[in-house]
Amino acid sequence: MNTLDLRQQIEKNLSDISPDNLEIIADFVEFIKDKQETIQPNSLAAIAYKPASGHSILRRTGVWVGDHLEDSVQLVYKTRDKVKIFRA
Repeated sequence: MNTLDLRQQIEKNLSDISPDNLEIIADFVEFIKDKQETIQPNSLAAIAYKPASGHSILRRTGVWVGDHLEDSVQLVYKTRDKVKIFRA
């Protein structure tokens, strides 16, 4: 499949995606673009540090819904076990 066909397929599929999932996809595309821009195949020394902006986290400020955090914590307590360390 060539690049044009891939773009058309992606655009067609995006028309059926919910707005919430579109935000996730947009974040993922930004991640890929950033990764592509900062990592150059033949020059690891040229990797530039890009400080985090917090942009993706701030977009979700105030959107936490539900009270299942406590249930999750209780599940961790019920399912965790002691660590067994073997010394050689």
